Amino acid sequence: MPETGSEPAVDLAPSAQEVVRVQRRTVWVLSGGQVLGGLAFGATLSLGAVLAAELSGEDAFSGLAAAAVTFGTALTAVPLAAIARRRGRRLSLTTGMAVALIGVGLVIFAVALRSFPLLLAGFLIIGSGQAANLQSRFAAADLATDASRGRDLSIVVWATTVGAVLGPNLTGPGELIGGAIGMPPLTGAYLFTIVAQGLAIVLYLVAMRPDPLLLAQRVVASAKAGSRAIAKADRPVAARYAIFAVAAAHGTMVSVMAMTPVHLAHLTHEASEAATLSIIGLTISLHIAGMYVLSPVFGILADKMGRVPTILVGQALLAAALLTASFGQASTTAVTVALVLLGLGWSASTVAGSTLLTESSSEELRTRRQGISDFTMSIVGGVGAIIAGALLGWIGYGGLALVVMVLVAASVLLSPLGWRASTAATPEAVSGA
Repeated sequence: MPETGSEPAVDLAPSAQEVVRVQRRTVWVLSGGQVLGGLAFGATLSLGAVLAAELSGEDAFSGLAAAAVTFGTALTAVPLAAIARRRGRRLSLTTGMAVALIGVGLVIFAVALRSFPLLLAGFLIIGSGQAANLQSRFAAADLATDASRGRDLSIVVWATTVGAVLGPNLTGPGELIGGAIGMPPLTGAYLFTIVAQGLAIVLYLVAMRPDPLLLAQRVVASAKAGSRAIAKADRPVAARYAIFAVAAAHGTMVSVMAMTPVHLAHLTHEASEAATLSIIGLTISLHIAGMYVLSPVFGILADKMGRVPTILVGQALLAAALLTASFGQASTTAVTVALVLLGLGWSASTVAGSTLLTESSSEELRTRRQGISDFTMSIVGGVGAIIAGALLGWIGYGGLALVVMVLVAASVLLSPLGWRASTAATPEAVSGA
């Protein structure tokens, strides 16, 4: 496949050593980008529900901030995947990050004008940055082997931990800096978002050379030209189950997580605003740590124990999280524990499900299905956040957690489909392309 004009020239048939070298560097570059992307997203996540409730005047609308981000992620997931397929991961990732910066500016402007619709529009556009962050995990698998695919993908997911945990805790320092330069209240933390996303764009543009997806396509093209069968057979049943499992886990996580800041605000209503924001920031930080910090463990489990069994581990963790949230809803400690378990369950399901999707799809269909997976999980998350806002006002935080359990049950009941398909014998692949 011909290179784009901005790519350095690479032989049509790259050596195995070159593929290994590029894969190793790609994982490091993607990890650095995820540290920065996680920092940007963590700051956004911790303030979204609070800003939506304040500007709308209704707690029931607080979930619309997370919904807007997830819908924005859905809207840009497939286009970014198409860019990646034609022009490579580098252009796709930088495009998503650059568009998100426009959204950040719009959110700040919306708070200054006290405009709720404009705020939602800003969060919708910010979703493109989350779509880029999600695509990074697939970029880590472009050149990976069967033995290391789960591990490589999970390392990139893990790298988000550093920035994502720090992000929610930057609201205090951000407010001090923002207030000093005249920014609207509760928007100072977005200064860190702007800087982090700008640095991520520079990193991808400069360091991701050669592009891993374009190089993977060359590996396949070279093998076909030499009549070497290295591509895996397509396994649509396993791919469909993987898409469902990832989407269901994401919907479970977003539905509960999006309502937690509002629920904690009610639990701590007698505390000062600063204390309440600190509690919310700490809880979301620990939740995000749960999402990412053990992802390499789940990646190794997926490689050693199997993709579907690791997905089921994730479902068990999600079930434990929902039960803890429901029966411990009156305790900030119990809610925090539930949020950590929620993050761990999401991590196991997403890492194993994404790995299963990648290896179950032929090279011709892989990037398209990855885009569809990100689209689906974002739509489910967005709808879940909207419904969660209504359920919070109707049956409370504990009732919401129990209702969401239906997604966990569905993932477990449908797992035999993924299990049977994923254990089918297939030709050994030279690379993940």
